[in-house]
Amino acid sequence: MSNYAFGADIGGTTVKIGMFDKEGNKQDAWEIPTRTENNGSNILPDIAASIKEKMKENSLGNDDVIGIGITAPGPVQEDGTILVAVNLGWGTFNIPNTMENLMGGGIKVKAGNDANLAALGEQWKGGGRGCKDMVMVTLGTGVGGGVIIGGKVIAGVTGSAGEIGHMHIEDDETDVCNCGNCGCFEQYASATGVVRIAKRILAKTKKDSSLRKLETLTSKDIFDEAKNGDEVAIEITEKYGYYLGKGLALIATVINPEMIVLGGGVSKAGEGIIRLLKPSFEKYVFKGARETKFALATLGNDAGMYGAAKLVL
Repeated sequence: MSNYAFGADIGGTTVKIGMFDKEGNKQDAWEIPTRTENNGSNILPDIAASIKEKMKENSLGNDDVIGIGITAPGPVQEDGTILVAVNLGWGTFNIPNTMENLMGGGIKVKAGNDANLAALGEQWKGGGRGCKDMVMVTLGTGVGGGVIIGGKVIAGVTGSAGEIGHMHIEDDETDVCNCGNCGCFEQYASATGVVRIAKRILAKTKKDSSLRKLETLTSKDIFDEAKNGDEVAIEITEKYGYYLGKGLALIATVINPEMIVLGGGVSKAGEGIIRLLKPSFEKYVFKGARETKFALATLGNDAGMYGAAKLVL
């Protein structure tokens, strides 16, 4: 009887792999390097070899394994075909077919976008536990997202659903986003967005601020100084909250989730983030979605690994 599943979360530097029982309890977790040379041709063989070694350690055969879930940093179609993963060197191919061959057959493999599966992990075992309809928003260097409806990931036709960081929310922006457009949600709601807002406000005001004394400004610095009562830092975080709340209002109006879960580095500022976004969220959201709940993610960097395992359980 199959009792175990593996979840592999492929990052640009390392692959996080977890072994789970059929109830979703993590039994083991480890990391291997992500070898991106030769167009990433070693990545899946390395994952297969590592899982086989772990199976050997635990005296498991292929019949004991329910399946393997894999995240990938790019658009992944429902059948597990990835269209492109630039930072891995991957083009278009079917991840499950390749991995199943590497494992020697008899083990099913499924794959999905990394942000979508992080959302699934948080919905399953993290901040969104118990919610069937949930959106996860990852506030890191960029802004990622994942949409869960009825307990299932919404991937979209080309696997691009949940790219909420690239919603357009500001017409007057002249800086170009990484996606090539201007005025994207990511340009304001990410960690780099906080710093962009800060530099603009600091350039416009003559008010004294402890932020001016810092050689390198980070989002953490800004939130820390706001907590310490720095007037300019407070203004910056309030402007940040305005953009964050406005973007989340658009998401809630379209999807009407029970909960929005906030993850990523910026979310480490804590519950204060939720207080900052609430005024503009309530201003812009459709009345029928006004009762959307907010929570902070709890699984951290393990969310993708959990979501990948959930995909096959």
